[in-house]
Amino acid sequence: PVTPEAVLAVAAGAAVGAPVRFAVERWLGAAWPWGTWLVNVVGSAVLGVLVGLTTARPDTSALLVALVGVGFCGALTTFGGFAAQVLDLAGAPRDVATARRAWRSLGYALASVGVCPAVAAAAYITTRSSLGR
Repeated sequence: PVTPEAVLAVAAGAAVGAPVRFAVERWLGAAWPWGTWLVNVVGSAVLGVLVGLTTARPDTSALLVALVGVGFCGALTTFGGFAAQVLDLAGAPRDVATARRAWRSLGYALASVGVCPAVAAAAYITTRSSLGR
């Protein structure tokens, strides 16, 4: 349910996740979007742990899910940023140089789409196993 406490938990988590994403992206700023890739992978791992926890322990606090899952991970990870960076890396492939950029873009997309779900699944399985469920 949407309660004032849940809304505050989401806001508190987002207040931490967004600045972390900003700092990591600036710290790792480069021609390759390592910052966005890293926060998306870490966020996938955190969500995998959280889903593993909530399925192994159904009595897990809804406020914890709101704080960490919706707030922190929602602000930390960025599909919009990922999509914009894929397009930026691709450019308009009119010649050999921009065709190479398109291949880099495809590599980044595949690395993100392949790694993030795998990390989330590994975190989920590890969490469930460690909780004995």
